[in-house]
Amino acid sequence: MNQPSDGDEHDVVVVGAGLACLQAARELEAAGRDVLVLEAASAVGGRVRTEHVDAFLLDRGFQLLNPAYPAVRRWVDLDALGLQPFAAGVVAADAEGRHRIGLPWREPGLLGATAAAAVHRRPPLAALARWWAPTLPSPGRGAGGLHEPLRRRLDRRPDASLTASLDAAGVSGPWRTLVERFLAGVLLDDRGESSAHLARLLVSSFLAGTPGLPRAGMQALPEQLAARLARPVVLGRPVDRVDAPGPDGLRAVRTPGGTLRARDVVLAAGPGASARLLGLPAPEVRGVVTAWWALPEPDVPAGRARLLHVDGRTRPEGPLVNAALVSAAAPTYAPPGTGLVAGSSLDLDAAEADLRRHAARLLDVDHHRLVLVGRHRIPAALPAHRPPLAAARAVEAGPGLWWCGDHRDTPSIQGALVSGHRAAAGVLGA
Repeated sequence: MNQPSDGDEHDVVVVGAGLACLQAARELEAAGRDVLVLEAASAVGGRVRTEHVDAFLLDRGFQLLNPAYPAVRRWVDLDALGLQPFAAGVVAADAEGRHRIGLPWREPGLLGATAAAAVHRRPPLAALARWWAPTLPSPGRGAGGLHEPLRRRLDRRPDASLTASLDAAGVSGPWRTLVERFLAGVLLDDRGESSAHLARLLVSSFLAGTPGLPRAGMQALPEQLAARLARPVVLGRPVDRVDAPGPDGLRAVRTPGGTLRARDVVLAAGPGASARLLGLPAPEVRGVVTAWWALPEPDVPAGRARLLHVDGRTRPEGPLVNAALVSAAAPTYAPPGTGLVAGSSLDLDAAEADLRRHAARLLDVDHHRLVLVGRHRIPAALPAHRPPLAAARAVEAGPGLWWCGDHRDTPSIQGALVSGHRAAAGVLGA
């Protein structure tokens, strides 16, 4: 495609080619708008990127795609992605061994292990029920309350931090440790500062669907969205500034390759870059470091191989929030006969040797057998979302100026796609 020329005019210029902007661009094109998407990087995807290292696929940060997300079901062709699911459960390692805990209605093979772990850990059912109570229909709202959207139920209830909500419900002991460790890896928050309602939303999504990885890596998701655009994304074209509307109502979008003009500009160049272009404070973000290791002739027992592993000890033995034998669930991520292990930590400065030893302990393998393939340090991996839950933050930033991304909704693939949809609706006046 020819590069856009200085002075070119478009109905909409979209800055960034992450999930949110791609969704916005698709909907705007479908409505008949002339849309140009600019991306500073060499490929689409934003934070959803996959590297090819030898015969391994390494996503930038350990990411999963949940097919139960409503936005994914609505706008993504899951069959084309060839989703490779993990098992619906976790392995919690503690001083007494490794306990498999899962959802027996989707993983019947975990029924016995889950029951044994429940007996061993004496689950505080009443406390867990109290914590889960805000997701339930309110008494006195009639049969229609059963069909009330979960987010609406939560909006009517007071929110708190995850830690405060677990304290208030009286959740304690090994089950609390398991909940906190699992959610630390999902929210990238090991202090329990995130919205408890957000945690409940995410747990609900895990109960509804089993996350997995696309056959060609997570980047296949944004590539699918981009492939549906009539005009290809312009790569390697950063934006320096977006000017106020001129007398004709058009905004100037200034790039090193020239100035473009548009009646509407949609920004989703990452929360920090978008905020800079808008002259607004940058949203709070959380970071993660993910290391990937080859494991020749992987010998993790089949019953644990496709499960996420977390450290269930009161004091974790290392810096990881989780580890996984990724290739057991997603064989396309590694060459035949070799395993691929991922381990993620919220300590961005953790030494690779410490990450490797902790991953080996969680998976019960010799750490000398783990061979580093790649390591990604991502300081802005996910927006923070403190209480109260604000799942639909404003996407309009001024006349003809919009911003989207999961920092405008929930920090998730669901939130990114929905925020792009809302930005497109704003442009269209819907």
